[in-house]
Amino acid sequence: MTIKRRAFLGHMAAGSAIITMPGFLQGCGVHSATVLGQATPDNPFMTWFGVDQAATARVMSELTASGADAADLYFQHSRTNSLTLEDGIVSNASSNIAQGVGLRVVVGEQTGYAFTEDLTQPSMLAAARTASAIASGSAVVAPHSFNPLGMGDLYTTSVPWSDVGIEQKLPILKFVEEKARAMDPAIEKVAVYWGDGDERVMVATLDGKLVTDHRPMARITVVVTARKGEEVQTGYSNIAAREEFNWYSEERLSAMVKEAVDRTMIQFEARRPPAGEMPVILASGASGILLHEAIGHGMEADFNRKGTSIYSDMIGKKVAEPFVTIVDQASIPRERGALNYDDEGNKAGKTVLVEDGILKSYLHDQISAKQYGLKPTGSGRRQSYKYAPMPRMSCTFMEDGPHTKEEIIAAVDHGIICETYTNGQVQIGAGDYTFYVKNGWLVENGKITAPIKDVNIIGNGPESLKRITMVANDARLDTGGWTCGKNGQSVPVSQGIPTVLVSNMTVGGENVS
Repeated sequence: MTIKRRAFLGHMAAGSAIITMPGFLQGCGVHSATVLGQATPDNPFMTWFGVDQAATARVMSELTASGADAADLYFQHSRTNSLTLEDGIVSNASSNIAQGVGLRVVVGEQTGYAFTEDLTQPSMLAAARTASAIASGSAVVAPHSFNPLGMGDLYTTSVPWSDVGIEQKLPILKFVEEKARAMDPAIEKVAVYWGDGDERVMVATLDGKLVTDHRPMARITVVVTARKGEEVQTGYSNIAAREEFNWYSEERLSAMVKEAVDRTMIQFEARRPPAGEMPVILASGASGILLHEAIGHGMEADFNRKGTSIYSDMIGKKVAEPFVTIVDQASIPRERGALNYDDEGNKAGKTVLVEDGILKSYLHDQISAKQYGLKPTGSGRRQSYKYAPMPRMSCTFMEDGPHTKEEIIAAVDHGIICETYTNGQVQIGAGDYTFYVKNGWLVENGKITAPIKDVNIIGNGPESLKRITMVANDARLDTGGWTCGKNGQSVPVSQGIPTVLVSNMTVGGENVS
């Protein structure tokens, strides 16, 4: 059955999936209705649009008619929803459906790329001819059939987000708002932001692989504003994962709200620390943003292939102390950055970037892997069918070290702990960075003495990596809804770190005479 785009959008009204409301949400002022929605098939491209193996092979043949070293078709269908609740009022609600196919052909150093939202055969063949225009050689033999690989199980759902209606989501937002307001009388404003997505992809490759993946996503954010006299402070927290509706338990939502309120209220007591060069403790979890931005990007193979990364000639060399190991692992179940397969159809897994202080590997897509004479690391990612893939991180973290958090704090005579972050700038390649720390702590004589706020930390990623002198045994991935931007493309990621001590970093606090 082939369905045109307009007919398809209307086709979504019929239903077969059922979901009911968790008990703890019954008192949130919204009636608990049952949602009925059409279940999305595992392969909507074939079921709804008639893109079978024969049609795929015909397009692949056209794509490679003038030669190819590699080629792929990336089909994507995604449905995203957003909802905003501000002071008890729904201020925004939106839903979007996007679908299309990206066609890529690689010849030597050149890449030809085209995409179309129209999944009919004539439109896909026209896009294939556009992409293949970079080549001028002989046609390669495209596969007549493909080998379907089994769908992964890292983030299965019983009811997809495309079948969960606003009637189910709004009580969660109201629960979060009421919970936040009840925690402190100083809270005068609460905003709750919701987002979910149901994405289906199919990747067909020149070497005959056919990969399908169903990628759910959910995120909720609460922003709290409190006032004491003339002083106003704001804080936030969020949680995100490749999860389903029932993941939003009372316990998990309450913990998120408490974190947001705590981060907000402590700022009334906090002050800016003295400025200068000093030891900096990076708190476990969210401090992984430094690892990701200031260090991780420099280990993506395209920057090293072009010689713009400081790590371009460092494979096999020492880049950190022997107790530092850094990993990128897409195969962590249900994490925001998790992937069964990357966007080139390769199995995603675990790549050890730094092992015992030695740089072991970069993150490779197929193009960089071929140039280095290696296998891809399953790191080829793209924002959507409109973009060609490139090497990207997934779930990036530092493993546990030999110390404890208490030992690290006790080792600092005068320094700070960085806990939450709001903004940052990084020069990818060189690794120079500036991060704005929203919440933290002052450490004096080996003890935490006062909360701090509004701090800039300035440094260089590779240099900071070398200056890590202690690593604790409390590594964790942060549960926030991190999104990574690179070359105009954004993809969901996860990141984490144990408590670590950087022996010296520039802190932009207050100048004390």
